[in-house]
Parts: sequence; structure tokens; C-alpha cells
Amino acid sequence: MAAVIPVASSDDPRLAGYTRLTDAEHRRAREDVEGTFVVEGVTAIRRALASPYVVRSVLVTPAKHATLEPDLATSTADVYVVEQDVMNAVAGFDLHRGAVAVAARRPFTDLAAVATTARRVAVLDGLNDHENLGAVARSAAALGIEALVVDPTCADPFYRRCVRVSMGELLHLGLARADPWPDHLDLLRAGGFALVALTPDPSADAIDAVAARVRAQPVAVLLGAEGPGLSAAALAFADHHARIPMRPGADSLNVGHAAAIAFHVLR
Repeated sequence: MAAVIPVASSDDPRLAGYTRLTDAEHRRAREDVEGTFVVEGVTAIRRALASPYVVRSVLVTPAKHATLEPDLATSTADVYVVEQDVMNAVAGFDLHRGAVAVAARRPFTDLAAVATTARRVAVLDGLNDHENLGAVARSAAALGIEALVVDPTCADPFYRRCVRVSMGELLHLGLARADPWPDHLDLLRAGGFALVALTPDPSADAIDAVAARVRAQPVAVLLGAEGPGLSAAALAFADHHARIPMRPGADSLNVGHAAAIAFHVLR
């Protein structure tokens, strides 16, 4: 059962895992050493508590503790209860959500295992915006994607903003890394996956037509970063190029929105 610990001072050493959350270098150094990541907000913390990840501790105001108390009933996490001003002093900004947690990282899943257990995955090529990555993860969890596969240049999926934007749903997806890139994706192809590259290129086939073509196969949807899109190497490696039909003159969609449409059509 969770241990509830009132804390009165922002200097308390037990709160070290929550210090200077907006200082990326400080946070990254601490998380790398401790093997942890930060989860922010009541909804994301609830999803973390229900996930395979171990939540080590929770920092909450009294009001948010009351909200989360049923979810913490079977947790072994330490629960530090502080006033809002103490929380803000520790985090280094106005953490108005009133709830933040520290959880332990898990190793990436082997891509070969993903290839044999999943039917729908999203492959992320150079996706370096944490909010976009979080949005993709949230849509993926809602629309039948079972795992995210990231290339070596992708943003850290466990970055605080990414987990928050995903509403904690990222923690319920498989996570694998494809390295070397993109050759490691051959493991998916060997598992029978159709590799579908999402692109605004007008010469690509409409996604509805591609979906009909690959309906009997496991599918991996390849998504690129906002702006540059998929790399030439990823496009060349894919089995199909798919575009979302749009009105004439429209440039492209945000990658998070495009991903949600692709996931829905390719279900």
C-alpha cells in the first residue's frame, strides 16, 4: 500500500527526483543515472499506475491526493503530499496540475518480438517534436496500434511533455527501436508486415486504396517528422506509399492528425 508522507519544505532530499523539471540537461542527467521518467497530471498518472511501468513515487497537493487516492490504494509508491507553493518551488515552475510522478523506465522491446506478436505498429522516422510524438502515441493507443518503433534519431518517448500529451497512453504501447535504420525494419517484413509510408506526395496511392491492398496483412505505418517528412531511405524501404486525399491547394496535415487518420483507415 502507498506510504503517504507529508512534506513541508522544497529542500527535502526525498523530493530530489522532482527538481528543476524545466531544466532539460539537469533532468536528463538525473533520469539517465536513475533510469526514471516523469509523469505529469492526474490522468497520465492513473494510466501509469495501470501500466507495466513501476511508479516509484508521486508528488501531489492535498486536493489531488484525494482525487488519486483510490488509484494509489494498491500501489507501493511513496506519496509526498505538499502545498502548491512547495510543489512549484521544487519543479521550478507553476505546476498547476498539482500531481506529478516518477516511474522506472523499461528496456525497449526487441523488434523481432514485436514482429511476431503485433498486427499494427507505427514506425517513427526522425520524429523530434515531443508534443507530436505524444499526440501520435495517444491516437495509436485509441486506434488499434499495438507498438511504436522509433529510429535512432527520434525524440525520447519518455520525455515529460511527450508522456503528458499522450495522456499516459504511451505507457500502454510496445516500444521498440530500429537500429540500424532502416535496415532493421526487415524484421517486420520477415514477419509478414506491409510497410506503408505516409507521404503527401501526389504520386502516392490514396490511403483507402492501400488499405484495401494490405487488409490481410499486418501493417507498419511509417511516419516522418513535421516539415521534412520521411527520409529518402525510409521511403525507398517501404512497400507502399500512401497519401491522405485533401482538397486542391492544401499542403499537408500535422503529423499527429495525419497519423490518426492513417491509423483509422488502416485498422
